[in-house]
Amino acid sequence: MVGPLRILVVEDEMTIALLIEDMLNELGHEVVGLAMRLAPAVEFARTCAMDFAILDVNLDGKTSFSVADILRERGLPFAFATGYGPSGIESRFADCPVLKKPFDIAMLKAALPPTA
Repeated sequence: MVGPLRILVVEDEMTIALLIEDMLNELGHEVVGLAMRLAPAVEFARTCAMDFAILDVNLDGKTSFSVADILRERGLPFAFATGYGPSGIESRFADCPVLKKPFDIAMLKAALPPTA
């Protein structure tokens, strides 16, 4: 990929979502969607033009694994964000990057696909 990434952020805590958006903007990327609940996240995953997604695993008591399935079907890369680290991810997603909360901008940058 060349240039800024178009990124979907799925995060149910508004303050964390805005912090992630700020970090992505600082890295020169564009947040093309922000979903705080599962239904809007699924809709974004199906329809949004994006290059990458960051998925909070726990969305108000529901997991985002169905969103990950849709993104995988579309061939779109994504990373999970969770306080549990890799142990909170279903084994079928073992190959996906995991951002352990709390994470900083350097950790976020490392999880993103290269842009040049």
